Amino acid sequence: QVQLVESGGGLVQAGGSLRLSCATSGRTFSSSGMGWFRQAPGKEREFVSAISWSSGSTYYAASVKGRFTISRDNAKNTLYLQMNSLKPEDTAVYYCAAAFGSDGFNSRVAVRSTAYDNWGQGTRVTVSS
Repeated sequence: QVQLVESGGGLVQAGGSLRLSCATSGRTFSSSGMGWFRQAPGKEREFVSAISWSSGSTYYAASVKGRFTISRDNAKNTLYLQMNSLKPEDTAVYYCAAAFGSDGFNSRVAVRSTAYDNWGQGTRVTVSS
């Protein structure tokens, strides 16, 4: 049983920072990669960032590149998303997810929500202008 629990969301002013955490349990050590997605009100869920466990490669949506950083702490079984220079358009519910596909985890796989098998419940981020 895989469990993913996000935390760290909240209300922040534009230009501020937040760090999201995703505590993992279960067999996430055997996943091929993990990612962060977000869903704003009235919009579809979109890819934010991901990391490959085997290569350590990281992937970012163009809208967050240079502002967000994904990282992991293997000892704590935790995935992080450091978000700097936040903008009102970053307002959304943020979800972490784990992928267990056997075909590898690369840039084409990472951005597809259908590539992920397990999802957390989400944490809300609100950026005020």
